[in-house]
Amino acid sequence: MMGNVLMTESFSSTGKRHYFLDFKRTSRDSKFIQISRSDQLEDGSYKRTFVIIFEQDFEFLISAMSSLFHHSAHLSEDGKTIYQTHKDNKAIRERGIPSWDPEIKPREKLMAHGAGSLEDRELLAILIGSGTPGEDAVALSGRMLKAFGGFAGFFGRSISSLCRFNGIGEAKASTILAVMEIVKRISGR
Repeated sequence: MMGNVLMTESFSSTGKRHYFLDFKRTSRDSKFIQISRSDQLEDGSYKRTFVIIFEQDFEFLISAMSSLFHHSAHLSEDGKTIYQTHKDNKAIRERGIPSWDPEIKPREKLMAHGAGSLEDRELLAILIGSGTPGEDAVALSGRMLKAFGGFAGFFGRSISSLCRFNGIGEAKASTILAVMEIVKRISGR
């Protein structure tokens, strides 16, 4: 399908395979994404295959990709799900905060002993909710606090400065900055 290219990205997985992600506009001003794969054949020619996603389906693509990445984060290196079945058939994770003893989980600790019983990194972990497959929310929070010199270092930060941390996207960064603004307004800073 032809179309005016508005934006393009490309990458190569090998010297002979290339991918192109093109955001295009048709002559009738509708938009679509074209994902192309180009394979160099033995004779030097190229074989191209592509998929087109139309503008009305973008939300479904984003939702599907989000779900795919969310669920793939719970896979082990051999591709098996990092869940084990508990005796009452509820799925539980083998690693990360959900696998911790309840008395040391930040949320449960807060409910049992109050917010004052939590370390700074545990308070921040409750705000961000989750980490990455390689780093739980408490460890990520500790790394952020160390980088910014504690909570005071979060004042005046931008969303992009928080998003530099793997595991922090715009939604989590927005939550953190909103809480900092609340603190600022309450304290009259």
